[in-house]
Amino acid sequence: MTITEKVAYLKGLADGLAIDTEKSKEGKLIAAIIDILEEMGMTLEDLEESTTALGEELDAVSDDLSDVEELLFGEDDDEDGCCCEDEDDEDFFEVECPHCKEPLMIDEDVLEAGVIECPSCHSQFAVSDECDDDECGCGCGCDHDEEE
Repeated sequence: MTITEKVAYLKGLADGLAIDTEKSKEGKLIAAIIDILEEMGMTLEDLEESTTALGEELDAVSDDLSDVEELLFGEDDDEDGCCCEDEDDEDFFEVECPHCKEPLMIDEDVLEAGVIECPSCHSQFAVSDECDDDECGCGCGCDHDEEE
């Protein structure tokens, strides 16, 4: 039973009791209360309908956004959290400056040169494609425990 149906039931009870809503103070009060309840019930039903419609529209927008994200970023196959095995950035590698600890993205050309200058602290350091610390077993040298 909806709220408007319940209010209609109360209105029917009041009519069945033959309450004088014209002369009696109590009758006038009961009639005013029932009218207010009727308006509130209709307002609540309108709000429920609006909420349902908004929820459906929000679901549609969410689905559309998922489609756009899929087109822009593709599927996220990087579930193990490895920072250097991104299929979209195969030519780039992430290294950390040993002086300022700033993460840097370098390409294969810089890796082949063997030396890089940090843009943050301007110190030069050697880079190589060999993994110094292979705790995760993926060959990237990343410390996945800190990322999780």
